[in-house]
Amino acid sequence: MVRGIYIHIPFCHQICNYCDFNKVFFKNQPVDEYIEAIGQEMRLVTEKYPEAFQKIETVFLGGGTPTSLSAGQLENLLRYIRQYIPLDQVVEFSSEANPDELTREKLEVLYKYGVNRLSIGVQSFDQEILKKLGRTHSNEHVFETIQAAREVGFTNISIDLMYGLPGQTIEQWQHTLDEAFKLNLPHFSAYSLIVEPKTIFYNLMNKGKLQLPGEDLEAEMYEMLMQQMESNGLMQYEISNFAKRGLESVHNCIYWENDEYAGFGAGASGYLNGVRYTNLGPLKKYMAAVEQGNLPLLDRHEVPLKEKVEEEMFLGLRKIEGVSITHFKEKFNVELDKLFAKQLQLLVEEQLLLIEGDSIKLTYKGRFVGNEVFQQFLLD
Repeated sequence: MVRGIYIHIPFCHQICNYCDFNKVFFKNQPVDEYIEAIGQEMRLVTEKYPEAFQKIETVFLGGGTPTSLSAGQLENLLRYIRQYIPLDQVVEFSSEANPDELTREKLEVLYKYGVNRLSIGVQSFDQEILKKLGRTHSNEHVFETIQAAREVGFTNISIDLMYGLPGQTIEQWQHTLDEAFKLNLPHFSAYSLIVEPKTIFYNLMNKGKLQLPGEDLEAEMYEMLMQQMESNGLMQYEISNFAKRGLESVHNCIYWENDEYAGFGAGASGYLNGVRYTNLGPLKKYMAAVEQGNLPLLDRHEVPLKEKVEEEMFLGLRKIEGVSITHFKEKFNVELDKLFAKQLQLLVEEQLLLIEGDSIKLTYKGRFVGNEVFQQFLLD
């Protein structure tokens, strides 16, 4: 049963230097035709799997940049969603946004069609760092956009921040946190930079032209983040996410709880009826497949039990509450603490994991080396 919907809008007016998502420059692209193709894909999938779409809890517009669309284009997209996706049980309808693209008109269209959560890409409040990242907004854009969103009626607003950035100092990171807390928001996501292949940063790194903070400085930035989020009343509920109680991202929790979701659009991924799939990325190939009445699949992978068990641990341990021993047994008919007895003993001895009541969770120390912990749960 699908819990969430992800819709990919691959268009950007500016390509960020760190981004490896499927994206294209907005100019001269078949944007209107692409929106129509998403509508057709939603029709094809929901007709093929009608029973899977009965209890949709979340919809998430991601990218690329959904707010690169005009207000009219956004309205067309939202009409298609309303036409093909049952929204009566949706509790969270999110859209990603760039601060310098989210006009009052676009905010009003989003709000009118039921979007109730905004995830705004801020990344930094340091203008020099924003320039290095390839971002085009200013701090004024951020404050003005959030003020306008509140005036339109949005209360559930999140911003993304990044640390471990090229040339970033601890003082610059502190300044970004100080500015972020002035906004008094209910949710923050904060990620360390990962230099991915096929990005501008990757090319610069290979040429020795990307000056990154060392591991120790990055760890210091992460510790500052956790401590200051807590002192500002925001609970850490996942390795990189912080919220006021009750305002955690429901959509992202679907991923971490290893539940099923449908992905629509070029390059989107989904997990439906036990199958993980990825759509064709190039716009023309994606649109041609849909026009011919075919699902625009690049690949599909039926997930075997072994992988489901591994994913349950990798994803579930990202959550601060950890993995429920009881839920694991109900889901897989296997006792977690017996299946992974050696790994648990080792990680508890190293003070990276904690077994507390029904939960297995990362310790504070374990949060700094999460990926190393997760690798221990690969089954032979």
